[in-house]
Amino acid sequence: MSDLALLPPDLGPWPFLLLSAVSFFTSGLTAAMGLGGGVALLAVMATLLPPLALIPVHGVVQWGSNAGRAAIQWRHVAWRLVLPFVVGSLVGALVGGQMVIALPGWLLKSVVALFVLYATWAPKLRLGDLKPLAFGVGGALATFLTMFVGATGPFVGALLAPKPLDRLQLVGTFAVCMTLQHGLKILAFGLLGFAFGPWAGLIVAMTATGFLGTLAGTRLLRRLPERTFRTGFKWVMTLLALQLLASTAWGLLE
Repeated sequence: MSDLALLPPDLGPWPFLLLSAVSFFTSGLTAAMGLGGGVALLAVMATLLPPLALIPVHGVVQWGSNAGRAAIQWRHVAWRLVLPFVVGSLVGALVGGQMVIALPGWLLKSVVALFVLYATWAPKLRLGDLKPLAFGVGGALATFLTMFVGATGPFVGALLAPKPLDRLQLVGTFAVCMTLQHGLKILAFGLLGFAFGPWAGLIVAMTATGFLGTLAGTRLLRRLPERTFRTGFKWVMTLLALQLLASTAWGLLE
């Protein structure tokens, strides 16, 4: 059988369809609210994918989702912030890539679950107006973290929030930073030997539905009252993270 397959190893048709649908809705979430979809998608994927495949596959899907938004907002990107972010991200990807492959599966899942809880409930970070050098350090830390937890959008958003950017600049710059970050992560995992081929069918399906979700997200998600939506989102994320921690603990006890 070819290395390129529609269904990845040990993943049946129903989980395949579920992940494709979740990619649609989480991309819609990000399109409507700026960020949050990456964390939600990570939480669902962590319950269905093997730990060692989780972060690389999530990275490719998120790269496609962010690249679409970056292309739309290309003219509004604040490149003076992107350049130091990229330099720092190179360092973070190299260091994080060397460490993540040595982590046991239970620890990786636990880190993901705790990060989801943090990103859902912690107050927004207020890091001040960072200078370019400090922004580069932030890029290194964000990319180092993404090698382990996958979705660092809340952290990158905290880096950008204090900047004097209008809405279009903020969305465009965030999308480019995340596209480059996920691209470096994909490259690092590829160089470290991760085989993306068996997951190509799932990646293509999730990227396609994610693009459709980006187009439809604002219209669909803004129909909900914001307070109701935010409350429901927090509790869904919390339950997913707790389920992941419980399944990890159960696996250690077996």
